[in-house]
Amino acid sequence: RLREAGWKITPRHIFEHQTLAALAASLASENENENENEDAASDATIAPVPADQRDALPLSFAQQRLWFLWNLQPESRAYHIDGALKLSGALDSDALRGSFDALVQRHESLRTTFTAGAAGQAVQRIADRAQARCDCTFVDLAGSADRDTALSAWATSLCEQPFDLTAGPLLRVGVARVAADEHVLVVVMHHIVSDGWSMGVLLREFVEGYRARVSGESVALSDLPIQYADYAVWQRRWLADGEQERQLAYWRAVLGGEQPVLALPTDRPRHALGAWRSATEPLALPVPLVDALRRVARERNATPFMVLLAAFDALLHRYTGETDIRIGVPVANRNRVETEGLIGFFVNTQVLKAELDGRTTLATLLDQVKARALDAQAHQDLPFDVLVDALQPERSLSHTPLFQVAFNHQRSDYRVLEQLPGLSIGGHDLGEGAAQFELTLNAQEFPDGTLNVSLRYARELFDAETMARFGRHYVRMLEALTGDLNRSIDA
Repeated sequence: RLREAGWKITPRHIFEHQTLAALAASLASENENENENEDAASDATIAPVPADQRDALPLSFAQQRLWFLWNLQPESRAYHIDGALKLSGALDSDALRGSFDALVQRHESLRTTFTAGAAGQAVQRIADRAQARCDCTFVDLAGSADRDTALSAWATSLCEQPFDLTAGPLLRVGVARVAADEHVLVVVMHHIVSDGWSMGVLLREFVEGYRARVSGESVALSDLPIQYADYAVWQRRWLADGEQERQLAYWRAVLGGEQPVLALPTDRPRHALGAWRSATEPLALPVPLVDALRRVARERNATPFMVLLAAFDALLHRYTGETDIRIGVPVANRNRVETEGLIGFFVNTQVLKAELDGRTTLATLLDQVKARALDAQAHQDLPFDVLVDALQPERSLSHTPLFQVAFNHQRSDYRVLEQLPGLSIGGHDLGEGAAQFELTLNAQEFPDGTLNVSLRYARELFDAETMARFGRHYVRMLEALTGDLNRSIDA
């Protein structure tokens, strides 16, 4: 299929890009770390591409690798971004549909499709704004004999239905009526046009549009300074003008010539193809512990993200004995004001390295993690796949390149949903999907100070009891970081 589209494919391409699940290292999980994002702001300005030159624009680097992966396995759900909400109250279906239609008309990314260009490189095709509508379907499940089973089957089908990147649409919305005053809203997008930050943009604008339509008011949104395609063009020019070499020099110096593989002990052997099903282990952090972690962060002029990452580094050292620990951290990569309000695929993945042994003190480790995190944010624009190509790590279909475990830290704020008139909002679980990595530590900070932490892991590799024990050990390491920081990791 790739050859038919004009690609020149060799065995080298297959081994460098690996399988869909193994390639998740080049993508974000559903949400991105927003820590210190503003600290890496650049003076570079992104200008809109003139209207007469917007016919066949190039893809961003992130989009390019997803285009490649989709051509390899177009039926995969690995790069679907989905979420669901329970809506209780009087739902205005016309206002809901109209609000999503407005989103598609406002954001070019939601009406973009992709096709192979004359030279084999894909280009973006942006549909006309006036004709754009959201793919929105309504179903009535209120009369189903087993409502929960019917709802689960419908939502699963909506989420797993493959996207056609050449035809679109790449956003679909479904609304299921499950009772007279209760609906479930499911939103699914392909990662090539969206990321975790984008979901926040979508929710805010949906709420504002819905509220205005219900009240009969006009929607007042400021004009977008650019669209995602403008960013894609700018990114390629900016990196080609020398920024790529500058940032690559930093990552070469930090990661070095050897790219070790973290040998995390597993309950079962890794199989040849790194495609995993996920499971989640929630970790209970007592409020006094969370307060103490924030106190340590303030005292060390650090952030909770840095403290949580330092504890993860230390625990992985204790489990593996390795002195070179590398963790993949997705970052929002929204360090320019023009991109803050866009829906699009901006997220990038950084490899944060820690060098430690049993004699390393907790204070030394935390200071090192802080310094590396800040330096990495100043060099966050280098696309992950460009870094992989440059460092040429040993390839294997059983694990991701450059790192094998990930840490996804995010600040979550769903208060905007409280502004939907006549509706109260609750979560709706869509179940577990694919595991992008062997092990991911997820942390969520909420406006009220709550900190939720969980482990997402590959079922094929780890037993639930093993992950529960790992979670207890991680909490113990966090407790250690709130005590005497002059103690060694061995102690």
